[in-house]
Amino acid sequence: MFTRHDLAMRQYKEVLKRLRSRYTDPAMIDFGNAEDTLIATLLSARTTDVQVVKIYPALRKAFPTLTDFANAPLSQIEKKLSTIGLYRQKAKAIKELSRILLERYGGHVPKTMEELVTLPGVGRKTASCVLAYAYNIPAIAVDTHVFRIAKRLGWAKGKDALAVEKELRHSVPEEFWIAINRAFVPFGREYCKPSKPKCYECPVRDYCPYPQKTKTPPSSTLRS
Repeated sequence: MFTRHDLAMRQYKEVLKRLRSRYTDPAMIDFGNAEDTLIATLLSARTTDVQVVKIYPALRKAFPTLTDFANAPLSQIEKKLSTIGLYRQKAKAIKELSRILLERYGGHVPKTMEELVTLPGVGRKTASCVLAYAYNIPAIAVDTHVFRIAKRLGWAKGKDALAVEKELRHSVPEEFWIAINRAFVPFGREYCKPSKPKCYECPVRDYCPYPQKTKTPPSSTLRS
Protein backbone atom coordinates (compact mmCIF):
# COMPACT_ATOMS: atom_id res chain seq x y z
CA MET A 1 0.00 0.00 0.00
CA PHE A 2 1.42 3.35 -1.06
CA THR A 3 1.26 6.19 1.44
CA ARG A 4 0.43 9.76 0.41
CA HIS A 5 4.12 10.57 0.80
CA ASP A 6 5.08 7.68 -1.51
CA LEU A 7 2.64 8.88 -4.16
CA ALA A 8 3.94 12.43 -3.93
CA MET A 9 7.54 11.28 -4.32
CA ARG A 10 6.53 9.17 -7.28
CA GLN A 11 4.86 12.17 -8.90
CA TYR A 12 7.85 14.46 -8.38
CA LYS A 13 10.20 11.89 -9.87
CA GLU A 14 8.04 11.05 -12.88
CA VAL A 15 7.08 14.61 -13.78
CA LEU A 16 10.66 15.86 -13.58
CA LYS A 17 12.01 12.78 -15.36
CA ARG A 18 9.70 13.39 -18.31
CA LEU A 19 10.41 17.10 -18.48
CA ARG A 20 14.17 16.79 -18.06
CA SER A 21 14.32 14.23 -20.87
CA ARG A 22 12.53 16.74 -23.08
CA TYR A 23 14.44 19.86 -22.03
CA THR A 24 18.13 19.04 -21.92
CA ASP A 25 19.65 22.43 -22.78
CA PRO A 26 20.98 24.73 -20.05
CA ALA A 27 18.85 27.71 -19.10
CA MET A 28 19.27 30.66 -21.46
CA ILE A 29 20.73 32.77 -18.65
CA ASP A 30 23.03 29.97 -17.45
CA PHE A 31 26.35 31.30 -18.72
CA GLY A 32 28.43 28.65 -16.97
CA ASN A 33 30.02 31.00 -14.44
CA ALA A 34 28.76 32.87 -11.41
CA GLU A 35 29.57 36.41 -12.53
CA ASP A 36 27.73 36.24 -15.85
CA THR A 37 24.84 34.25 -14.43
CA LEU A 38 24.42 36.82 -11.66
CA ILE A 39 24.40 39.81 -14.00
CA ALA A 40 22.25 38.14 -16.67
CA THR A 41 19.64 37.00 -14.16
CA LEU A 42 19.50 40.46 -12.62
CA LEU A 43 18.88 41.86 -16.10
CA SER A 44 16.07 39.37 -16.76
CA ALA A 45 13.66 41.03 -14.30
CA ARG A 46 10.70 42.44 -16.28
CA THR A 47 12.57 41.38 -19.42
CA THR A 48 12.60 38.17 -21.44
CA ASP A 49 15.64 35.92 -21.39
CA VAL A 50 15.76 36.29 -25.18
CA GLN A 51 16.24 40.05 -24.83
CA VAL A 52 18.96 39.58 -22.23
CA VAL A 53 20.87 37.08 -24.35
CA LYS A 54 20.62 39.45 -27.31
CA ILE A 55 22.28 42.41 -25.55
CA TYR A 56 24.63 40.55 -23.21
CA PRO A 57 27.63 39.98 -25.53
CA ALA A 58 27.85 43.69 -26.39
CA LEU A 59 27.51 44.58 -22.71
CA ARG A 60 30.43 42.40 -21.70
CA LYS A 61 32.50 43.51 -24.65
CA ALA A 62 32.11 47.08 -23.41
CA PHE A 63 32.67 46.10 -19.75
CA PRO A 64 34.76 42.89 -19.67
CA THR A 65 35.48 42.96 -15.92
CA LEU A 66 33.82 43.95 -12.67
CA THR A 67 36.38 46.74 -12.42
CA ASP A 68 35.17 48.09 -15.75
CA PHE A 69 31.59 48.14 -14.48
CA ALA A 70 32.57 49.72 -11.18
CA ASN A 71 34.62 52.50 -12.79
CA ALA A 72 32.35 53.25 -15.76
CA PRO A 73 30.10 56.32 -15.82
CA LEU A 74 26.57 55.19 -15.06
CA SER A 75 25.34 56.72 -18.32
CA GLN A 76 27.57 54.38 -20.34
CA ILE A 77 26.12 51.29 -18.69
CA GLU A 78 22.60 52.66 -19.13
CA LYS A 79 23.24 53.16 -22.84
CA LYS A 80 24.11 49.48 -23.28
CA LEU A 81 20.95 48.43 -21.42
CA SER A 82 18.52 50.94 -22.92
CA THR A 83 16.53 48.37 -24.90
CA ILE A 84 15.41 46.39 -21.83
CA GLY A 85 12.99 47.17 -19.03
CA LEU A 86 14.08 49.04 -15.91
CA TYR A 87 17.46 49.69 -17.50
CA ARG A 88 18.37 52.64 -15.30
CA GLN A 89 17.77 50.73 -12.08
CA LYS A 90 19.62 47.71 -13.45
CA ALA A 91 22.61 49.77 -14.56
CA LYS A 92 22.88 51.31 -11.11
CA ALA A 93 22.60 47.90 -9.44
CA ILE A 94 25.30 46.35 -11.66
CA LYS A 95 27.71 49.21 -11.05
CA GLU A 96 27.19 49.06 -7.29
CA LEU A 97 27.27 45.27 -6.93
CA SER A 98 30.48 45.20 -8.99
CA ARG A 99 32.07 47.57 -6.49
CA ILE A 100 30.86 45.48 -3.56
CA LEU A 101 32.08 42.22 -5.10
CA LEU A 102 35.51 43.75 -5.62
CA GLU A 103 35.76 45.32 -2.17
CA ARG A 104 34.20 42.60 0.00
CA TYR A 105 34.70 39.38 -1.94
CA GLY A 106 37.88 39.89 -3.93
CA GLY A 107 35.96 39.93 -7.19
CA HIS A 108 34.25 36.60 -6.53
CA VAL A 109 30.51 35.96 -6.36
CA PRO A 110 29.51 34.57 -2.94
CA LYS A 111 28.06 31.09 -2.60
CA THR A 112 25.37 31.60 0.02
CA MET A 113 21.83 32.89 -0.22
CA GLU A 114 22.40 35.14 2.78
CA GLU A 115 25.31 36.94 1.13
CA LEU A 116 23.85 37.09 -2.36
CA VAL A 117 20.61 38.80 -1.35
CA THR A 118 22.57 41.65 0.25
CA LEU A 119 23.83 42.68 -3.19
CA PRO A 120 22.00 45.53 -4.97
CA GLY A 121 19.21 44.31 -7.24
CA VAL A 122 19.54 40.69 -6.11
CA GLY A 123 16.50 38.93 -4.70
CA ARG A 124 15.92 35.28 -3.88
CA LYS A 125 15.16 34.32 -7.49
CA THR A 126 18.42 35.74 -8.81
CA ALA A 127 20.39 34.31 -5.88
CA SER A 128 18.83 30.88 -6.43
CA CYS A 129 19.76 30.94 -10.13
CA VAL A 130 23.38 31.68 -9.23
CA LEU A 131 23.50 28.92 -6.63
CA ALA A 132 21.83 26.33 -8.87
CA TYR A 133 23.33 27.15 -12.26
CA ALA A 134 26.80 28.42 -11.40
CA TYR A 135 27.60 26.45 -8.24
CA ASN A 136 25.30 23.41 -8.55
CA ILE A 137 24.03 24.11 -5.04
CA PRO A 138 20.41 22.98 -4.57
CA ALA A 139 18.08 25.97 -4.80
CA ILE A 140 14.65 26.75 -6.26
CA ALA A 141 14.30 29.95 -8.26
CA VAL A 142 10.61 30.80 -8.28
CA ASP A 143 9.94 32.86 -11.39
CA THR A 144 6.54 33.24 -13.04
CA HIS A 145 6.80 29.83 -14.73
CA VAL A 146 7.77 27.90 -11.59
CA PHE A 147 5.10 29.76 -9.60
CA ARG A 148 2.34 28.95 -12.10
CA ILE A 149 3.30 25.33 -12.79
CA ALA A 150 3.86 24.39 -9.14
CA LYS A 151 0.36 25.61 -8.32
CA ARG A 152 -1.29 23.91 -11.29
CA LEU A 153 0.38 20.61 -10.41
CA GLY A 154 -0.79 20.98 -6.82
CA TRP A 155 2.76 21.12 -5.48
CA ALA A 156 2.18 24.48 -3.80
CA LYS A 157 -0.68 26.80 -2.84
CA GLY A 158 1.14 29.97 -1.78
CA LYS A 159 0.04 33.39 -2.94
CA ASP A 160 3.51 34.79 -3.56
CA ALA A 161 6.91 33.57 -4.74
CA LEU A 162 8.41 33.25 -1.27
CA ALA A 163 5.49 31.16 -0.01
CA VAL A 164 5.69 28.85 -3.02
CA GLU A 165 9.45 28.50 -2.61
CA LYS A 166 9.03 27.54 1.05
CA GLU A 167 6.38 24.94 0.16
CA LEU A 168 8.51 23.41 -2.57
CA ARG A 169 11.59 23.32 -0.34
CA HIS A 170 9.55 21.59 2.35
CA SER A 171 7.84 18.99 0.16
CA VAL A 172 10.13 18.31 -2.82
CA PRO A 173 13.34 16.37 -2.08
CA GLU A 174 16.47 18.50 -2.41
CA GLU A 175 17.81 16.27 -5.18
CA PHE A 176 15.07 17.61 -7.48
CA TRP A 177 15.38 21.34 -6.76
CA ILE A 178 17.73 22.24 -9.61
CA ALA A 179 15.70 20.08 -12.00
CA ILE A 180 12.62 22.19 -11.23
CA ASN A 181 14.30 25.30 -12.59
CA ARG A 182 15.80 23.64 -15.63
CA ALA A 183 12.53 21.91 -16.58
CA PHE A 184 9.70 24.22 -15.59
CA VAL A 185 10.89 27.35 -17.42
CA PRO A 186 10.98 25.87 -20.95
CA PHE A 187 7.91 23.75 -20.16
CA GLY A 188 6.04 26.89 -19.14
CA ARG A 189 6.99 28.62 -22.37
CA GLU A 190 5.97 25.71 -24.59
CA TYR A 191 3.00 24.06 -22.87
CA CYS A 192 1.93 25.40 -19.48
CA LYS A 193 1.35 28.98 -20.59
CA PRO A 194 -0.42 31.59 -18.45
CA SER A 195 -3.43 31.60 -20.77
CA LYS A 196 -4.51 28.90 -23.21
CA PRO A 197 -2.11 26.23 -21.94
CA LYS A 198 -1.64 23.26 -24.24
CA CYS A 199 -3.07 20.74 -21.79
CA TYR A 200 -4.35 18.58 -24.67
CA GLU A 201 -0.77 17.66 -25.61
CA CYS A 202 1.01 18.19 -22.29
CA PRO A 203 3.58 15.46 -21.53
CA VAL A 204 2.61 15.38 -17.82
CA ARG A 205 -1.15 15.92 -18.06
CA ASP A 206 -1.86 12.58 -16.36
CA TYR A 207 -0.21 13.97 -13.21
CA CYS A 208 -1.86 17.39 -13.31
CA PRO A 209 -5.04 18.14 -11.30
CA TYR A 210 -5.48 21.61 -12.83
CA PRO A 211 -9.28 21.97 -13.10
CA GLN A 212 -9.30 24.35 -16.08
CA LYS A 213 -7.49 22.11 -18.53
CA THR A 214 -7.85 22.93 -22.21
CA LYS A 215 -9.07 19.67 -23.71
CA THR A 216 -8.72 20.59 -27.40
CA PRO A 217 -6.53 22.97 -29.40
CA PRO A 218 -7.99 26.29 -30.52
CA SER A 219 -10.31 25.87 -33.49
CA SER A 220 -7.99 27.92 -35.69
CA THR A 221 -5.35 25.20 -35.44
CA LEU A 222 -7.69 22.32 -36.28
CA ARG A 223 -7.64 20.91 -39.78
CA SER A 224 -10.74 19.67 -41.59
